Amino acid sequence: MAGYMVKYALLIAFHFPPMHRSSGIQRTLKFATYLREHGWQPLVLTAHPRVYPETGPDQLDDIPNDVVVDRAFALDAGRHLAVGGRYPDLLARPDRYAPWIPDALWSGLRLVRRYRPDVLWSTFPVATTHVVAGLLHRMTGLPWVADFRDSMTEPDYPSDPARWRRYRRIERNVVQKCSAAVFTTPGAVRMYSDRYPDIPADRWHVIANGYDEENFRQAAARITRAPERGGPLRLVHAGVLYPEERDPSAFFEAVAQLKERGAVSADTLRIVLRATAHDDLYAPRLAAIGIDDIVELAPPLPYRAALAEMLTTDGLLLFQSAGCNHQIPAKVYEYMRAGRPILALTDAAGDTAATLREAGIDTIVPLDDAGAIAERLAGFICAVRNGTAPIASQQIAQRWSRASGTAELARLFDQVVAR
Repeated sequence: MAGYMVKYALLIAFHFPPMHRSSGIQRTLKFATYLREHGWQPLVLTAHPRVYPETGPDQLDDIPNDVVVDRAFALDAGRHLAVGGRYPDLLARPDRYAPWIPDALWSGLRLVRRYRPDVLWSTFPVATTHVVAGLLHRMTGLPWVADFRDSMTEPDYPSDPARWRRYRRIERNVVQKCSAAVFTTPGAVRMYSDRYPDIPADRWHVIANGYDEENFRQAAARITRAPERGGPLRLVHAGVLYPEERDPSAFFEAVAQLKERGAVSADTLRIVLRATAHDDLYAPRLAAIGIDDIVELAPPLPYRAALAEMLTTDGLLLFQSAGCNHQIPAKVYEYMRAGRPILALTDAAGDTAATLREAGIDTIVPLDDAGAIAERLAGFICAVRNGTAPIASQQIAQRWSRASGTAELARLFDQVVAR
C-alpha cells in the first residue's frame, strides 16, 4: 500500500467465513481482501460461528492475516431459543438474528474507540446488520455506506405483514440516514429511486456481484485430469434452489417430457443440482415423475471444489423467476468466468438476461414454461455436444472481477469521507 495514507473501514457483515451457503460471504470477504490495495484497512464485525447452521474451514485461510475480525456473541432465535419449534416474536425483531444486536453494538463501539475508522459499511440480507450499523452511525456520526445488494422489501416480501412493516421501516431509515446506498443491479436502483423520490439521486450506487480470479486460479489447480468424454452429458446448477424464486418444477416437467419422448435418458444426460438446500422437497417430485435417474440432488462442496466443478462440467444451469428481474444471482458472474455453456431459465426482460446477452449468451428461456424449456433444453444439449453452444466472452466477463468491484467501493468510501 505504498503511497497511500491508510484509512480504516468498519465492515459489518453477519455472513462471513466459516459460514457456508451464502453468496454474501464472497462479497464481504473479497472487499476485506482487496480494499487494502486502495489505502483502506478493513475491520470486520461479524457473528460468532455458533449461529451459522453450516460451517466449514475451507475459506478461513482466505481472510488476510492483518484484517481484524471481531466475532460478536450471536444466537439464532429459531434454533437456539425455540421451544417446541416456536419462539416469541419479540426475540426476532427485526429477524431471528436480533440477539446479535447487543454484543455487536458493544463490539462495534470498541472497534471504533480503538481504531477510529473513517467509514461504516453494512450489508444485507440480514436486516439486523443494518440495525447495528444504524445505531453505530447515530452514536459515532461516522459516514455510513449501506450495501443492500438486492431489495429489502417487495410488495409481497417479506410475506408476513408484521415483518414487512418492520423491514420497510428499517429500509426507509437506512436510505434516509446513510451516505450512500449500494445495490448490485441497475433494476434495484430504479426500484428504490422510484420508491423514495425524496432521496438525492447521487445517494444510489451500483456495485455488481462478481467472481474472484485468484479463486478460479486455485480451483483450476485442483483439476488433475481432463473430464471424461463419451458418457452422459453433465449439466450442473450450483447453489440454493428456492422453491419460489428459483422454482425448478417446470424444468423437472420438461426433463420428464424429453425422457418420455426418448430424447434423453440416464445414459445420455446427467443433471446435478448441487446444494439446493431443499432436497427433501425435490426428491419426492423427481421420483414421482420418474426422472430421479437423470437428476441428482448432490451435497455441498467446498468453495474451490465447486468452482472446479463449474470449470469442468459440460454446461451450467441458472434458475430465476420473473419476480426477481431486478436481481442478478452472484453465480452468474462465476458461470461466465468458468467459460462453459449456460442455459438460463429466466425472464428475457430481466437484468440477468440482459447481462448474459451482453456477454454473448442467448440460451435463455422462461422459468415457468415447461414446453418452451423442453424445446430449448433439447437444442441446448445438441449445441453443447457439437460445440456450438455460446460461451461468455472472457473480455466481458473480466469486467465483473471482485477486484474491480472493490476498487469501485474504495472510490465510494473516498467520496463519502471527503464530504
